[in-house]
Amino acid sequence: MARLRLVTLNLWGTQPPLERRLALAIRQLRALDPDVIALQEVRPLPDSPGGAEPRTTAHALAEALGLCARYAAAVRWDDGAYPGAVAGEEGLALLSRSPLLATRVLPLPEPRPTEARILLSGQVATAAGPIWVHTTHLHYRLDDGLAREAQVQAIDAELRGLGRGLGDSPQLLCGDFNAEPDSDEIRFLRGAATLGGRRTHFQDAWLRRHREAVRGDGPAQGITWSSENEHTRPLRSLDIDRRIDYVFVTSRKRDGRGTVLDCQVVMTEREGQGADAVCASDHFGVLADVQI
Repeated sequence: MARLRLVTLNLWGTQPPLERRLALAIRQLRALDPDVIALQEVRPLPDSPGGAEPRTTAHALAEALGLCARYAAAVRWDDGAYPGAVAGEEGLALLSRSPLLATRVLPLPEPRPTEARILLSGQVATAAGPIWVHTTHLHYRLDDGLAREAQVQAIDAELRGLGRGLGDSPQLLCGDFNAEPDSDEIRFLRGAATLGGRRTHFQDAWLRRHREAVRGDGPAQGITWSSENEHTRPLRSLDIDRRIDYVFVTSRKRDGRGTVLDCQVVMTEREGQGADAVCASDHFGVLADVQI
């Protein structure tokens, strides 16, 4: 049975040193050799001419890796929209080795002038047939739990509309959820909590492969927002050392489709030493191999 390899990564906008970060991301992604890359915090490159189809950080990765790219802006802002702001935009992207047969963009609940969220969905052509892959980025504040609850309920409804029956192909949902595994919004996705009078079920890919790490006496692993990454230090108010980036897979089928074969935290490599050390992003990535 066919396998799909996916990597999800919050790309950290265009924070400097951008050229070094993108070069490091390209080198690591080439070594991982994913079929699909899901990206968050994608922004137009500083030299992009702008317009309806700006050239973004995602396009730079896609061109270097020989992948197809689909970008969707989640939010746009004007000069002065917040202190020090220069007009710009930010969104999500899907990169794929094979063509995207269809794409969808769903605006999520609780939009704010400088923090609107979306779900970007792409139907990927695979040897096992079309597979829907989704990327998202939820509200980030520690007290945004209610907003994230509304957002995951909207996401679940969208994926159900694309087919969750026994004969339907697995779907992969990934991104930066800005919530830890024991939060209500993540427990809802895992089928362990009720929101809005509804239940659902997705497999947490990392938990499928590393359940022993959270059952033992030691600390849970899988951290993607890490104090070991120097880029997180300016944002310590958001609490460091958390697992907030995920790959979710719809429930396993009796024939094995949807089985999580592997899941790892990736893109932890640093370039340089000391104060000159650079990671590809302020987040680490997550890789999952899924039987499709």
